[in-house]
This record gives sequence, structure tokens and C-alpha cells, in this order.
Amino acid sequence: MFDFWSGWLDATALGFEAQSVISMRLMKIAAGGAAADAECQIMVAEKFAAVAAAHDAAHTALASGKSLQAATALALAPVRRQVRANHERLSQGLGATPCHNSRS
Repeated sequence: MFDFWSGWLDATALGFEAQSVISMRLMKIAAGGAAADAECQIMVAEKFAAVAAAHDAAHTALASGKSLQAATALALAPVRRQVRANHERLSQGLGATPCHNSRS
């Protein structure tokens, strides 16, 4: 029973973390400049890499006779690692940017 809920909880946690990455990226892109351009390029490039890694992990798992549930977990692992790395990288820059009007 817990196995069933464990997968759902993991997917939900990944969704929340991905949403925070999206939010931080949108703030960075909205600020414009070279950092925004670089972030857009990183964002697009990593999508292809994440899909390829997930596909390879799932393919290898299924080809070796693992269950669909195991293949799904293995396919999500590289995606989860990338989301976590992005969250940590983008979180570091938040402290340097004030959220208030400097004229006040």
C-alpha cells in the first residue's frame, strides 16, 4: 500500500520543486540581459538531455525485465537530479536581488 502512495508523493514533491524552478527562471528571464539569454539556452538544452537520460534509463530497465513501476522510478531519477540542481543553482542568486523599491 505504501509503495503506491510513495510514487505519488515523490511525483508531487518533484512537481512542487519544478514549479519553484520555473518561478525562479521566470524572474531571471524577466530581468533580461545576458544572464536571461544564458538561462534560456540552458533551459532548452537541458530538456533534450533530460529526455534522453530518462528514455535511456527506462529502456534499460524494461529491457532487463524490471517492472513498469521500477522503470518509471529510474526514468524520473535523472529528471529529479536536474530539477534539484537547477533549484540549488537558481536559489543561490536570490539573496543578491532586492525585492523592494530602492527609492523608498
